[in-house]
Amino acid sequence: MSQIVRDMRERLTGGRINKIYQPEKDEIDLVVKNQGGVYRLMLSASASLPLVFFMSENKVNPQTAPNFCMLLRKYIGSGRIVEVEQPGFERIIMITIEHLDEMGDQCRKKLVIEVMGKHSNIIFMEEDGKILDAIKRVGAQMSSVREVLPGYPYVLPPNEKADPLQITKEQFCSGILDKTMAIDQAICSSVTGFSREIALELCYEAGVDGHFSTDSLAPSNREALWNAFESLVRRVRKGDYAPEIVYDRDEPVAFSAVPLTMYADLRRESFSDISELLRSFYVKKEIYSRMRQKSADLRRILQTALERTSKKYDIQRKQLLDADKREKFRIWGELLTAYGHEASPGDREITVLNYYTDQEMTIPLDETLTPLENANHYFQKYNKLKRTYEASLKLVKESSQMLEQLGSLQNSLEMAESETDLAEIREEMVLCGLLKAKPSAKKGGRTEKSSPLHFVSSDGFHIFVGKNNLQNDRLTFKFAASGDLWFHAKEMPGSHVIVRLEGAEDVPDATYEEAARLAAYYSSGRTSPKVEIDYTRRSSLKKPPQSNPGYVIYHTNYSMMAEPDIHGITQI
Repeated sequence: MSQIVRDMRERLTGGRINKIYQPEKDEIDLVVKNQGGVYRLMLSASASLPLVFFMSENKVNPQTAPNFCMLLRKYIGSGRIVEVEQPGFERIIMITIEHLDEMGDQCRKKLVIEVMGKHSNIIFMEEDGKILDAIKRVGAQMSSVREVLPGYPYVLPPNEKADPLQITKEQFCSGILDKTMAIDQAICSSVTGFSREIALELCYEAGVDGHFSTDSLAPSNREALWNAFESLVRRVRKGDYAPEIVYDRDEPVAFSAVPLTMYADLRRESFSDISELLRSFYVKKEIYSRMRQKSADLRRILQTALERTSKKYDIQRKQLLDADKREKFRIWGELLTAYGHEASPGDREITVLNYYTDQEMTIPLDETLTPLENANHYFQKYNKLKRTYEASLKLVKESSQMLEQLGSLQNSLEMAESETDLAEIREEMVLCGLLKAKPSAKKGGRTEKSSPLHFVSSDGFHIFVGKNNLQNDRLTFKFAASGDLWFHAKEMPGSHVIVRLEGAEDVPDATYEEAARLAAYYSSGRTSPKVEIDYTRRSSLKKPPQSNPGYVIYHTNYSMMAEPDIHGITQI
């Protein structure tokens, strides 16, 4: 918020409001002309996603403007912005606007944006603090703490936290760090404007675990935390911001106006403009959120199938181990057939020479049966276990293949970026028997096929990455030429990666490494520091008849270790 306010001061102070829109019931967009430029500022009081940032283009607006928008147009439709401020370190922005009243006299109004989750609001008031209206009116029945209604005086929201720009070393080390709770929680619950993310970052820089209790802090730890805190506050005072987004694979997981060094193992993208960062973060976040919502049923089905298949696989492996005893019963039957005449009636065991090992062996006997009947009994147990072993061996192989397929489907879901990707995953699940086929809405129509990810190596070679198993099959056996290179993570679910040679006999080492990194990154081993990658020519691959989508076999290949990091590889 501090960086947004700084940007607003630089771009909007002295500028005139050209247009005011209200595209949503809880959003106001201002178009301001200043210093030869046009700036579009979005003020959103959405309960789920309150935001303030500069937009790159206008939104679609309703034909009839809502009452609050009309009120703003009436008073400040051509007003001049004279000041932008942030009270303390609150999530509040106050825009002071100068305009002419009905008599032609110069006067001022204030537009206040409170970015506070479900309590977010946009309030329009006189310079003296008398509220003219709010985009969300808050009466006594909604809040007993603070009413926001026309004619009421504006009061800042209650806040018991300390302003980070005013905190002393004694307050920080003795007051805040003496609270009996987790260190990160003590900081973010005591300092205005500090999220848990920033609190954890301070702990990381100070070399302490933010999840530990404050009771565990030694004097040297408190000193290190104060130094990290003071360094951050110094950056804020100077306006020394360095906005960045942190990605887990391609999914944005966190953003900040200052570097988050605790995510050193994840990819970080830097921005020069905080508004550009917010636009990028929430656009990408929305894609992943939407895909997760739309794929929730598929994830649930896969998880259930995975749990059931795992249990079944464990039972089948146990049966397979139990069936390993079968050879013992066969040998006992053979030895009793050869030496049974040496047993006396009523014997419970017999010791004979095992002619397979030239060692003596003691065989248990049922004293109610003759030696020949005992031998037949052991042959029957052998035959039964033999049949169990053969059946279990087949079932274990099928369950193992199903587990591999389910893991591959889960990996595909993580990579899904569009409805077409999800449609192909559904199609594969139908082929695996996990879903029932739905009748097509368009009879005779062709199903749209998704495209693989497309990269270009540092040497200029085109690299393609399959996003699901059906796409892997198309990419490898229909798209790739026989001389192209094929990469895949060894013995784990992952994407097929194809390097197009396009007439070249081979590629430079850098392209090999980049293709291997892509294969490692788009596999289930992406969280490992290194992943073993198999690579070979496309001509060395074969697909067994009736095998699962994405399954191939090869006997001639090379291997290399690669880091699951695709930073620096150009994507088209």
